[in-house]
Amino acid sequence: MTSYWLVKTEPDECSIDDFASQADKPIVWEGVRNYQARNYLRQMSEGDEVFIYHSSCKHIGVAGIARVVKAAYPDPAQFDPRSSYHDPKSSADKPRWDAVDLVFVRRFERLIPLDEIKANPELLELPLVKKGNRLSVMPVSQSEWRTMLRSAS
Repeated sequence: MTSYWLVKTEPDECSIDDFASQADKPIVWEGVRNYQARNYLRQMSEGDEVFIYHSSCKHIGVAGIARVVKAAYPDPAQFDPRSSYHDPKSSADKPRWDAVDLVFVRRFERLIPLDEIKANPELLELPLVKKGNRLSVMPVSQSEWRTMLRSAS
């Protein structure tokens, strides 16, 4: 059974355009350094669908969809001392952080802005709109997924 997710990214780091430009080539979704978000990554399965949400930028909102093509595995960046995601407390035998591989599915014709998402009564339970939720990875229910897809049309 397919599950649905939303991941936040800063577009200057990784945007829906980056996914589109690599079309069939997976992007390693690395650098998640929050335990709850990491736990959500660990729940992702191959075939799950993921909204790509642009944050910390001029135009904030859901930009498109990616698909999980490789379920959670140890985030390689945690072991690389040159990486800004390096974690010296993590080891190969006891990794603390995970990554997943995502591929491009589609870019929305228009960005679904956060204000529009917040104003939609069918999305009131979406973790993204809950006060104080700063997670970079979060679940999306099937009904929320469908509502968002209708908004993208």
